[in-house]
Amino acid sequence: MTAPPDISELLSFLPCPTPEAWIRAALADQVTLLIDHANCEKKAAATAMSLLHRHTDNPRLMHKMSRLAREELRHFEQVLKLMDKRGIEYVTVTASRYAAGLHGLVRKRDPGRLLDTLILGALIEARSCERFAALAPHLDSELSEFYYSLLKSEARHFRDYLALAESVASASEVAARLLDFKTVERELIEGSDSEMRFHSGVPAAA
Repeated sequence: MTAPPDISELLSFLPCPTPEAWIRAALADQVTLLIDHANCEKKAAATAMSLLHRHTDNPRLMHKMSRLAREELRHFEQVLKLMDKRGIEYVTVTASRYAAGLHGLVRKRDPGRLLDTLILGALIEARSCERFAALAPHLDSELSEFYYSLLKSEARHFRDYLALAESVASASEVAARLLDFKTVERELIEGSDSEMRFHSGVPAAA
């Protein structure tokens, strides 16, 4: 069994830990958890590719996003393989309000849009890592090992997004926008949601 990783950096970055009620709900509905996890990996790859296409004047960003997109697609394939092995069909599920709630803060024009998108990426990657770590001890050995294995690359994605944000704006602007995003993220994570999703708040029935 893989030793639990140190996620203290992630916990200090995030505005709050995942509520225990969400963990219980996710463990009780692992089919939906895996389907939406696959969706998250696919969306993460799409976000990286969008940034790569929009910012061809930033070689550092293009390099980071190219690598990130490849890794996220690989994770998507790995989740699909696990689902197939478990007889889980990849069906459409509605998106949680988490992403929409955070995307609503993203400004419409650059350079503000770029900064906000990078901050949003850092926050989502950090939350993903925190949830992998929260779930892994309670899962079967195969899924637990898989979630622990994702932590290293996903934590690097969080750091890459944050470093890129810090490279395109002043420290004071990054800090101010982070505060805005973290305030909303906390509300979304601790609040009630109608359904369980990988990045949802606590399901109302939990």
